[in-house]
Amino acid sequence: MGLSSLRAAAWALRRASGPWTPRLGPRLLCLPPMAGNGEALAPVGARQEQGTKARSGWQGAARTWEETAQQAKKLKSSEDGEQPRKLPKRKIVLLMAYSGKGYHGMQRNAGSSQFKTIEDDLVSALVRSGCIPENHGEDMRKMSFQRCARTDKGVSAAGQVVSLKVWLVDDILDKINSHLPSQIRILGLKRVTGGFNSKNKCDARTYFYMLPTFAFAHKDHDVQDETYRLSADTLRHVNRLLACYKGTHNFHNFTSQKGPREPSARRYILDMFCEEPFVREGMEFAVIKVKGQSFMTHQIRKMVGLVVAIVKGYAPESELERSWGEAKVDVPKAPGLGLVLERVHFEKYNQRFGRDGLHEPLDWAREEAEATAFKEQHIYPTIISTERHERSMAQWLSTLPVHNFSATALAAAGPDTKVPSPLEGSEGDGDSD
Repeated sequence: MGLSSLRAAAWALRRASGPWTPRLGPRLLCLPPMAGNGEALAPVGARQEQGTKARSGWQGAARTWEETAQQAKKLKSSEDGEQPRKLPKRKIVLLMAYSGKGYHGMQRNAGSSQFKTIEDDLVSALVRSGCIPENHGEDMRKMSFQRCARTDKGVSAAGQVVSLKVWLVDDILDKINSHLPSQIRILGLKRVTGGFNSKNKCDARTYFYMLPTFAFAHKDHDVQDETYRLSADTLRHVNRLLACYKGTHNFHNFTSQKGPREPSARRYILDMFCEEPFVREGMEFAVIKVKGQSFMTHQIRKMVGLVVAIVKGYAPESELERSWGEAKVDVPKAPGLGLVLERVHFEKYNQRFGRDGLHEPLDWAREEAEATAFKEQHIYPTIISTERHERSMAQWLSTLPVHNFSATALAAAGPDTKVPSPLEGSEGDGDSD
């Protein structure tokens, strides 16, 4: 059988099997019409048009299937509570202000819902406002979360800064604040570089400690006397002692579990002073401000406590120098009520990125008025009212007459008392090690 006969037989077999449909895989050879065949083949152009229509129909069906699958996947994601559309995540910083009363510090304790923290309420608000998925709240590392400073139970802040990655939803600040209690506010938001870490990029931290001025009255004076007023001479004495902290010193006696020869016990204090006193609700208060590169657990409260003990006459001024030596000194720790994180500083970051035309400097000048208003509305009244009703300073002052400065912290607490680690929900006046 010749080639022409084979072609004619193949074409007849195909016609007998029904209409030709395209199939996936290699394309069949289109044979030309043979002379003497009963039926003429369709023109080549017509066959190509028929094949194109068939392929278009198959591709259209494939697109329809893909779109249906994507819609089903989006529907399932929305039912699971995930973000229905993928917004780009951006690294930002949030300026926070909060009153610490009723909270067990700033840092969230994973797996412990018994003690509510500031970050518990913050994470909940971020999830509910659509800024982060729910699983990021369960594992904060997924959003690269970091805070500038850890603050302990009852400690407040007017200028805390946290860094994290979020979806930049519309009206983001209003949405977050709508899910926060009134004693926690987000005052500002700024975009930062992708690798920004609020703790590591922070050059310094400024705290203030607000206390009733009767804390500086001589030990022979009645500690319950709310009519006490701080004299100019006593204020100068206080500031002379506070100025001794400036510079680099070994603060191993001002924290827990730090040895005298550990390099991390050496800290640099840029400034420390007491402002002019003021009267609120018939009681006089004063504010001590301290700025340092970083602070260890309980360091600021012990710095204040030692100066108060010296001014009242319970310890000699030489106790300051002795506390920086290698010998163990049990430095008294002032109450945590009056401690407030006022602001954090990013001088090096601002010098490098604040003027590059892409990022804003982290100076928060526009938010200053709002931060001041928050202090007046939430922080100062809480400190004053708590002091008047709970008298935490007066009660602590009553322990100074029996305080043994030569005893170690462990011996003073008792043989069965465990000294808390800075990582176990401790105060973290700054960025505790």
